[in-house]
Amino acid sequence: MSDPEVLVRVRDVTKHFPVRSSSIFRRGSEQVHAVDQVTLDIRRGETLGLVGETGCGKSTLARCITRLLELTSGSVVFDGEDISGLSRRQLRPVRRRMQMIFQDPYGSLNPRRRVGSIIGDPYAIHDIAEGEDRKAKVQHLMELVGLNPEHFNRFPAEFSGGQRQRIGVARALALQPDLIVCDEPVSALDVSIQAQVVNLLADLQGEFELTYLFIAHDLSVIRHVSDRVAVMYLGRIVEESGREDLFARPRHPYTKALMSAVPVADPDLADSRKRTVLGGDVPSPINPPPGCRFHPRCPKAQDRCRVEEPQLGVIPGDTGHRVACHFPLADGEELPVTAAEVAIAKLIPVSETTGETGR
Repeated sequence: MSDPEVLVRVRDVTKHFPVRSSSIFRRGSEQVHAVDQVTLDIRRGETLGLVGETGCGKSTLARCITRLLELTSGSVVFDGEDISGLSRRQLRPVRRRMQMIFQDPYGSLNPRRRVGSIIGDPYAIHDIAEGEDRKAKVQHLMELVGLNPEHFNRFPAEFSGGQRQRIGVARALALQPDLIVCDEPVSALDVSIQAQVVNLLADLQGEFELTYLFIAHDLSVIRHVSDRVAVMYLGRIVEESGREDLFARPRHPYTKALMSAVPVADPDLADSRKRTVLGGDVPSPINPPPGCRFHPRCPKAQDRCRVEEPQLGVIPGDTGHRVACHFPLADGEELPVTAAEVAIAKLIPVSETTGETGR
């Protein structure tokens, strides 16, 4: 039964990429498991934050949701319509209602085209406006995102990084979409400019009743912009909850480790906080480990974790808080000290008398 409050329903979405090898000794049957059986909902008018390390599959999942990539399996239902198997022609009216803001404000804009033409492309593609009418609409969009409408004929190189990202925002807004996928829209910007772009997106969401899927690897940004947060690791969602609940009571060891790495402005608080250092490297997505994919780096891993894959489910008593872990963290529980932390402690000894790190 469909929920009218859910705009996007993702069910068991999987995306594998074949590995091309020039070696005559390797068979071409290997695949990169970029996204594996991801299930989540995006509700109308909310911002769902999607966070995880680089290479965990966040952007691939976003492109599957918007059908920029074909699904290996699973389904995506947008506003009650299953768009998983639609052809490019059938997707045309759907694409008007979902847009993307890309990570790189330099690479996502054609340097040989003027800004007015770039922002006006959606009108031309969907045959909505032309001539002076299109120009007026584009200039209105530029003003809406904080750009000077008189700069209509300038090239992207004449704008700063923050201004170029505003151009991308204006282009995404042109068709008045329901869903905007923000694929790390501030990661390439200076910190001072990041705040301006984030605030702009929040203002536009309130004005136009937009729904955001906001992708980032910076938890401090995710905490500021999101209503709910999904944590991704090696192609799978490992935890999902409301923002305040997730940051107050992380249940998955990976989420706890991510939060311990977030910079804190207060020096006293930063010194008193325990930071978890995960050992080892992220396993290869070509050959992910059996059982829980996080078990090779998890300080709480047990034998069950190595053979049985945990399913994403609600913990009894935690309404709406889903986690994929056989041994989820309790309230206030700290992770055991890892071998990596012991090694770092030996390299940077702490003075017994002053408590200061040795130089």
